[in-house]
Amino acid sequence: MKKAPISILMSVYQKEKTKYFTEAIESILAQTIQPEEIFLVIDGPLTTELDTIIANYKRCLGHQLTICKLKQNQGLGVALAKGVSLCRNELIARMDADDIMVNNRLEIQLKEFQEEPNLVIIGTDIIEFSHNIENVTGKRIVPKTNEEIRAFSKKRNPFNHMTVMYKKSAILAVGNYLPLKGFEDYYLWVRLLKKGYEGKNIANILVYARAGDKMYMRRGGVSYLFPVLRGRWYIYKDGIGNFIDYMLSSTVHVVISLMPNRFRGLFYKKILRK
Repeated sequence: MKKAPISILMSVYQKEKTKYFTEAIESILAQTIQPEEIFLVIDGPLTTELDTIIANYKRCLGHQLTICKLKQNQGLGVALAKGVSLCRNELIARMDADDIMVNNRLEIQLKEFQEEPNLVIIGTDIIEFSHNIENVTGKRIVPKTNEEIRAFSKKRNPFNHMTVMYKKSAILAVGNYLPLKGFEDYYLWVRLLKKGYEGKNIANILVYARAGDKMYMRRGGVSYLFPVLRGRWYIYKDGIGNFIDYMLSSTVHVVISLMPNRFRGLFYKKILRK
């Protein structure tokens, strides 16, 4: 089968669960069109089990699987920036190491780029799940048109990062991913939009994103709040929103961070998710 000129970009680190990682890789291999490259950034030392799984996939996939090893864990921003710079193809599809692609994701997004060559980034809606895809915990529906995306970006992340396919040249033109913890992707999107690049989101569920109560627990407390406020400042400074947008979004983050965990989960599911 001829492979499509697409690189899948994924970062993996030692805390990934082997079962979830395997499910993510298998969902790539089940695609209706196969990517020419699966680019895997190993962000620091891994467990023996993960090393073994990756070695087995390398033996099976050969040239299709590119492995880039970082000696120490450097965080998602650094890992993804390295991956973007080294991917072989202009079209790069992001994928998290514990999520699951719908089997025609790549085919649908590639067709969109062929039909609208002015676009540099295309994302989709997601279903969030816990443990297995039958256990749905929510959906994240994102704005669809470029105009809606620009308006939405002033207050919230307009793309589901694990769903995006983008053009390498545009990502490099705005400075690539930067190590802004928790905002690596959002900060990149607003810089694209500020430069006038265009994007869209497809009204399809093309990725199942793993989520659960622990995700909401991680988004609380003072230790989480200060990096978030720092991230929001950079979004304001280098994005397209104004100071009022910055203050409103920062206030919401303060309230969410200081909520008890059980209320935070409800807030995400009932207010921030559809």
